[in-house]
Formats: sequence, C-alpha cells, structure tokens
Amino acid sequence: MTTGIQEVVYRRPSALADDGLTLETTGRPASYFTGFLTAARPAAMCLATLADVAAADFRQEQIGTRGLRDPVVTCGGERLRFEALSGCCGVYARLDVLPAALDGEVHARGTTNVDINPPLYTALTRVGGGDPLRLTVGPDELAVTTLDTHVVEKRVPLPERWLRGLAEAGFLAAGFDLRAEVPGGQAAALLHRLPANRGDDRWLVPAGRSVRATTAAAPGAVCLAGAHRLSLFRPLLPFTRTLRLYGPPVAAGSGPVASGWEFDLGAVRFSVLLSPGVFRGLSGEGGLLPYLEEADALADQLGWGGTVDPAELAAAAGLSREQVRGALAALATSGKVGYDWSEAAWFHRELPYRPDLLTALQPRHVAARALVAAGEVRSAAGGYQVGTRLVHRAADDTWGCTCPWWTERYGRRGPCKHILAVSLLAAGGPA
Repeated sequence: MTTGIQEVVYRRPSALADDGLTLETTGRPASYFTGFLTAARPAAMCLATLADVAAADFRQEQIGTRGLRDPVVTCGGERLRFEALSGCCGVYARLDVLPAALDGEVHARGTTNVDINPPLYTALTRVGGGDPLRLTVGPDELAVTTLDTHVVEKRVPLPERWLRGLAEAGFLAAGFDLRAEVPGGQAAALLHRLPANRGDDRWLVPAGRSVRATTAAAPGAVCLAGAHRLSLFRPLLPFTRTLRLYGPPVAAGSGPVASGWEFDLGAVRFSVLLSPGVFRGLSGEGGLLPYLEEADALADQLGWGGTVDPAELAAAAGLSREQVRGALAALATSGKVGYDWSEAAWFHRELPYRPDLLTALQPRHVAARALVAAGEVRSAAGGYQVGTRLVHRAADDTWGCTCPWWTERYGRRGPCKHILAVSLLAAGGPA
C-alpha cells in the first residue's frame, strides 16, 4: 500500500548541552478532546459501522472485507468528526458527534488518523443503552473506555488514494441539494427492500413521506447506484429518526451521479456519499482537476474557525465562487477541508502532509504539466493541438478532445490531460 509523506514541524532544534540532552517536541497538545459521549449506544454503533465501511470492498458480489479499519478523526467547531472511505474508494462515510452529545472538554483543534482494531471494534458493538463511553482524541492516538475495557489506538499512515478520495467527495458533495426526507420507520422499510447483492442502478423520486423507485432520471430524483452498498448501514436504522436524501440537479435522461444519505440519530449524525457506480472510485473522478492552481492561492487564507466562508475567501483571494468551491475541494487532498452537505458548509481538517502533494497525487495533472513543459500545446484551427490530439470547442461551448479517454467519458470524470494542458497554458482556456 502506498502512503504519503508526513511532515512534522519543530519550533527549534534539539540540543546537547552541559546539563543534558534536550529533545524538542512539536508543541502539539496532549489531546484534542477528553470526555464522554452522551449518546453512547448510537455513537458506538456508528463508529463500528464506519469501521465496516473502511474495511469494505463493494465491487465484489458479496461485500468483501479487508483488515484495515482506519478512520480520520477531527476535533473542531465544538464537535468530533470521524471520516472513512471504503476499500474500493466508492463510498465515503462520516460520523458527526454534535455538541449535544459531548460531555467533556475540547482542548484544541486538530486531526489524526487511527485504526480500529478488533478489540476496539468488539468493545464498540457491546456498548449498551445506559453504558458510558469515554473518548480521548489526541494527535497520536484515540483512547476509548467502555464499561468493561480500555483500548488505545495509535496513529497510522493515511493511504494517498484516501487523500484524492476525500477531495473528490468534498467537490461532489458541494453540489448536493436536499431532495427528500423519510421518517425513520419508512427509512427502515426502504433500506430493507434494497437488494443485498450487487444490483442495477435506480433513481428515487420523492413521494409523500417516502420515495418511489424509477429506472430513469427525472428532475428532483436521487441516483442510487449500487443499491446494495446501503445494506451496510442497516444497523443504524433502529436509532434513525429521519433519513435525508441529497443529490445534484439532474434532468430526464441524465446518467448516474453521486448521491448523499444522512442518517439523523439526534445528537449524532451519520452521512454517506455513494459514487456514481460500483466500479467508480471517488479517487479517480477528476472533477476537481481544473481547480488545483486556484487551491494554491487559497491555502494561505485558511484559519481554524468553525467553518469556512466561501464568500470571504473569494474576496480575499480574488477568485469566483465557483473557483473557490473547486479550490476548497482540491485543498482536501492535502487534508485542509471537508464538506458537510447537511449544513451546506465547509469544515477544517488538518492532516500533516506536504502541500506539494496536492498536484503530485493527480496523474492527469502531472501529465498535463509535462505536455506544457515539452511544448506540445499549440494553437490550431478551432482550438489547440496537444501532441497528436485536438482540443476543440464543442457545440455547447465546452471543451472537448479527440483522445480515446475523452471520447469514452465526455467529461463525466473530469478533463483529460490534453484539456488540462491547454488550461494550464492559455489564459481563458478550459477551466
């Protein structure tokens, strides 16, 4: 497994003096949060389900599992956020422990990445309705104490593909709108009707206090690609008060798109983003590629407030709101931000990765830079000649390309390297 390079910044060098060896630390707090989760049983079940997501591979006929169960944990805005991507990178899940569920002290803001090993997983599944659940979240570990056990999970490396997946999840979610609200009882009936094995794509249209399934897109519909992927979240149904469905605008005849699912459990909230297809991992969607350059301009504008205000950032960085949306999602690649579609707001997430990983982890962007450096981008009739390919204006005034990659996907997974090369070189080019 490939992992990114982590950076640790020290305030001063360690030193050997007459009075002994002084080892300098990074000045990080001992912990971000210490205290109890008041909604212990629902929170414990959500954490166990999040671990199941991280271990799942939904591409298999039956949901496969692997050994890794490694969520990202962020303390910020007077709440705890636990995030994970499935092993196939097609499902993003987040547990928000809201202020009403926290009985403790927030010492500092920060993010860590841990692995939920079998002892902790077992302990979480055994938490009862009246049992205590105590957490200590720190830069290097997550400590969990239940009625009969105490488990400490140490920080682990974060896979590079997770960084790309977190970024694409934020970019897609920023285009979501609330489409339907289903009461808990109706939500249970809906999820239990879904196929347990890999099935066909379907669309859900609001119908009274529930939704009805159709085989084709329609305005206001929510795409459900790979319905079997939602079966993993059935353990949350006994605690679910409302199930909310989110999605981007679609028209009749639209192809599959991503969708968002929010399980409202009261003081805790569990959100799920499904990619547009079982075999479409979020790390390869490529929707944020045109915005990587703007992300560099935005990185220095971020602070550690509760949420991020796109309007303020746009004014400070001299960018449009659409550029800010894409740049914020691109910044998620280096761990800077995530997106909460329930509150329609960006939130801070800080991971210790080099800023230059932002573009280095995107193969198409690297290839586009190489084309520009080699002088392969030239003006041509109707557009640009990039190597042996023609980048041209389409009938709808968007950019297209004659390369096989583009003609197969038509922009559904972001621009190809040739269009990116033109955007890097030409002012006013495709973006």
